[in-house]
Amino acid sequence: MKKTYSAKTLIVTGVFSAVIGLIFATRFDLPEPSHAVEGSPTATKTVAAGLPLLTDMVKHVKPAVVNISTTHVVRVRPMMSMRNPRDPSDDFFGQYFGAPQEYSQSSLGSGVIINRDGTILTNNHVVQNADEILVRLSDGRKLQAKVVGTDPKTDVAVIKITTGGDYPTAPLGDSESLEVGEWVLAVGNPFGLGQTVTAGIVSAKGRVIGAGPYDDFIQTDASINPGNSGGPLFNLNGEVVGINTAIIASGQGIGFAIPVNLAKNSVSQLIQKGRVSRGYLGVGIQDVTPELAKSFGLSTESGALIANIYPGGPAEKAGLQSGDLVVAFNGKPIETSHDLPLLVSQTPVGNQVNLEVIRRGTHKNITVQVDELEKAERQIAQMQKTESDLGLIARELSEQEAERMGAKGRKGVLVVKVLPGSQAEYVGIRTGDLILEVNDQPIGNLNDYNQALSQMRPGEIVRVFVQRGNMTSFYAFKK
Repeated sequence: MKKTYSAKTLIVTGVFSAVIGLIFATRFDLPEPSHAVEGSPTATKTVAAGLPLLTDMVKHVKPAVVNISTTHVVRVRPMMSMRNPRDPSDDFFGQYFGAPQEYSQSSLGSGVIINRDGTILTNNHVVQNADEILVRLSDGRKLQAKVVGTDPKTDVAVIKITTGGDYPTAPLGDSESLEVGEWVLAVGNPFGLGQTVTAGIVSAKGRVIGAGPYDDFIQTDASINPGNSGGPLFNLNGEVVGINTAIIASGQGIGFAIPVNLAKNSVSQLIQKGRVSRGYLGVGIQDVTPELAKSFGLSTESGALIANIYPGGPAEKAGLQSGDLVVAFNGKPIETSHDLPLLVSQTPVGNQVNLEVIRRGTHKNITVQVDELEKAERQIAQMQKTESDLGLIARELSEQEAERMGAKGRKGVLVVKVLPGSQAEYVGIRTGDLILEVNDQPIGNLNDYNQALSQMRPGEIVRVFVQRGNMTSFYAFKK
């Protein structure tokens, strides 16, 4: 039998259902219908839950991502057999086992084309020591490439496809504006599987993981695996914001990418001159602990505390002192000691910068002219070279040191270390001595000193003329 209802009953039931539905929707926050996001060709769409729909963007960026395979030929000499001069067969086996042998090492990585001429940005460790580089494009083409330049300190490298052409590119974005929680996309060649796309968010910024002196990694939970190295990390506008570089092997969803802003500085120099020049201040720094802050009478634990001033460096020339706390670099706050070398490294050599420091409770602004880090490293290498020659290490004398030593206007090299048990120690040369002459040759700088040593044979007598305080003396010993 068919059941009937009055009009009044139907109206009451309908109103009641509407109220219950409204309460349910409010309580559980049901999503609104999705809408497409308007904008550039790479703008993403959103789906019902507010998550990005990445299909359009993936189609746009994938052609610029390449897979990189490298080959390195290793030459080794096997262990020689124990020869028996009375056994003629040993001559054969000795020659056979002693002959150099070769084998090839292969590795896989990723990269992104940043210039239509085929210039590719990738990791240094992807192409390091490669004898052959093969690039595979998204359309399946395999092309040879060569190294343009590498920067091991940031693990950045630039390679270029040797076959001319007009290749698809991806734009470099701004990693500084990237925010934690922002959606990102990783494209690469994990485990040699070819172009693979993974998505996630920015988990953190400014991560220091001990990979190098300029760590400033973006942490992401977008899946990164072996073979992804050198591949791009995209934002939702299809811009490269990072270069996927490292993972924590024991973790899941913990990957790291080099911020593209850090890579940009290296890339421009690598393309122009094949190497990177970095700024140098000539200071040793450390973090401020609560105890140090209290002992120095500081009201803050942020900043970079100068623990050491390297003689002859820009900091010494500018008048910086041990115990100075650097709190700003060209107006940019220094939160930790890691911030300072990162900013200095990105400063063009020869530029003047303003350091805001706290010295014994007083704020000071000090102007420093940035020198070249590589130049300083070469000088240190020259100093260390002398250790094996004479049993001592010497370096050039700064004007400030000369004035303190009462040797203003004099040239020479300063002894900074004397090896225990060496001939130099035996005859009485000490740390702090100023070497003015070597075998009657005037010593004006470290080059003069090294040149004088290079003219001597092992076992030859070396005579050095040394100033110590207000006194000068001759010392002679065998090289």
